[in-house]
Amino acid sequence: MRALQYLEIGKPPQVVEIDKPTPAPGEVLLKVTAAGACHSDEFIMSLPEDQYIYGLPLTLGHEGVGGVEALGEGATGVKVGDAVAVYGPWGCGTCKKCQEGHEQYCPHAAELGIAPPGLGSPGSMAEYMIVKSPRHLVPIGDLDPVAAVALTDAGLTPYHAIKAVMPRLSGASWVVTIGAGGLGHMAIQLLKVMTGASVITLDVNEEKLAFAREMGADYTALSDENAPEEIRKITGGAMADVVFDFVGIQPTVETAGKCVHTESEIVIVGVGNGALPVGIFTLPYETVVRAPYWGYRQELAEVVDLARRGKIHVETETFPLDQGFKAYERMHEGSLRGRAVVVP
Repeated sequence: MRALQYLEIGKPPQVVEIDKPTPAPGEVLLKVTAAGACHSDEFIMSLPEDQYIYGLPLTLGHEGVGGVEALGEGATGVKVGDAVAVYGPWGCGTCKKCQEGHEQYCPHAAELGIAPPGLGSPGSMAEYMIVKSPRHLVPIGDLDPVAAVALTDAGLTPYHAIKAVMPRLSGASWVVTIGAGGLGHMAIQLLKVMTGASVITLDVNEEKLAFAREMGADYTALSDENAPEEIRKITGGAMADVVFDFVGIQPTVETAGKCVHTESEIVIVGVGNGALPVGIFTLPYETVVRAPYWGYRQELAEVVDLARRGKIHVETETFPLDQGFKAYERMHEGSLRGRAVVVP
């Protein structure tokens, strides 16, 4: 079968021919119908050799949907032909976090050699993929696979981030989102569905800001050194109750720190290398800074349900598997509208 693999540190991924996998006991074989490309993929492919820990060759893709092709011995809960989305954070399955469905925080995964698909295990950018357990699968029904695949990260991750700060959000709240890309454009929609808050989106050019307004942002401003003052003007001096940073580099987290008031929250979601100091003379008093990771298994089912009911949608650009590397080229250019989806 064909697969898009990262083969050599610092080199672009390539489509190669590899053996079609066979499910071991308890596993599920999916015939992949769509795979999402994410900035996390670009991040790991940018790591120098001394920091790279994901193994080579690596079949990319931690966002995946497909049809159940075959079941390993003892695998139950799904049947051949089911259309499913893959919940990507895989844990041990038995610890307290995993039993709660919070597998992205499994304390034993690393020591047991358990890794998410595309982030250590073979991923979804292939004609077939192995899912280690049926518990990692969420039915998508008649949802279009291309439209559904990014829900597994670009939908789930902001949904999880927003749910954690819901007590801060009301119809009188001001929310700032930084970045209107794959996760950011979903966050705008989710905030409008889940809260009555006014949403202000920051990004680097007018094209991206126009896209944010399309997605439902109430106000937009350029993400530059003038952004905090623009937030001050828009909010009448109130500043933001919550800031979600979907970029996560040092300039954006510093902007986030300048856009809040006392008893506010900053949620750093983007996989950048930015860090925000917290101390008595740094941020406004009682500002909480969070750095969540992915989301819970039940939350993915909730996100899929929102999409099924037409409450949210993913803007996508599609690429055939043979041209999958171009998705990352476009991502690096910053020219994607929404999420890149690779179709085998």
